[in-house]
Amino acid sequence: MSRIAFIGIGVMGGPMARHLAAKGHELTIYNRTGAKARAWVAAHGGRVAESPVEAARDQDAVITCVGNDDDLAEVTLGREGAFRSMRPGSVFIDHTTVSAKIARQLAVEGKERDIHCVDAPVSGGQVGAENGTLSIMCGGRDKALQVAWPLMEAYAGRITHIGPAGAGQTTKMCNQIAIAGALQGVSEALRFAQHADLDTDKVFEAISGGAAASWQMLNRWHSMARGEFDFGFAIDWMRKDLGLAIDEARTNGATLPVASLIDQFYADVQAMGAGRQDTSALVRRLPK
Repeated sequence: MSRIAFIGIGVMGGPMARHLAAKGHELTIYNRTGAKARAWVAAHGGRVAESPVEAARDQDAVITCVGNDDDLAEVTLGREGAFRSMRPGSVFIDHTTVSAKIARQLAVEGKERDIHCVDAPVSGGQVGAENGTLSIMCGGRDKALQVAWPLMEAYAGRITHIGPAGAGQTTKMCNQIAIAGALQGVSEALRFAQHADLDTDKVFEAISGGAAASWQMLNRWHSMARGEFDFGFAIDWMRKDLGLAIDEARTNGATLPVASLIDQFYADVQAMGAGRQDTSALVRRLPK
């Protein structure tokens, strides 16, 4: 059993922390909205901390799942940040999708404090977090992964060590680039079927078992056809992620013409007031 500080109990962090508690780990919870932290502890046990620095004190591991670079910097390196109280030899695991730059910065800061750091963004969405089947892409030193791996297994279906610090975040960018293209293809195929007066259930049956199949098609085709989008990974977050990928491409020399175009398509959907809807709401910008 490990003592773990979990920072960020949102739609992803909450279920991930729950899986750790179910494995018998002792959890200390910090969340910017204190009521949410108290509700989680009331349901699953552990204790509530009033700040990240308090949460991290005397813990074996600190795990974060927050919003963006600024949020992560605040809860780790800020005046009340976790790095101020983490003990030497402990492990820091970040599941936030952020820039590779801050992941590398935290790795440097951690090394100076003898903290094992892993940047470990996830894929699989809320369903994957709830079911404990997330795919985790990791950056960090071998020793850091050895320490972090048994903890992440509580909520992962697949864990892959990609490379050094920042490699997990750049791999997550690959993930989001691929999703954006797949969703645009599914959106266009669905609208085409509807314009052709085809039975969309039968179209799905015909094409989902062949080369056109993707996770997005298998899990979103039917809900897209019904116009249901109030679940899953929000467009606002997808635009943040695509922005990270586009910025990184400017640095590494990659070209992202399709991802950049779909990012603008998502801006159109945001303008419809759908920024909090699932990414499959991309289909909404295509006329029925």
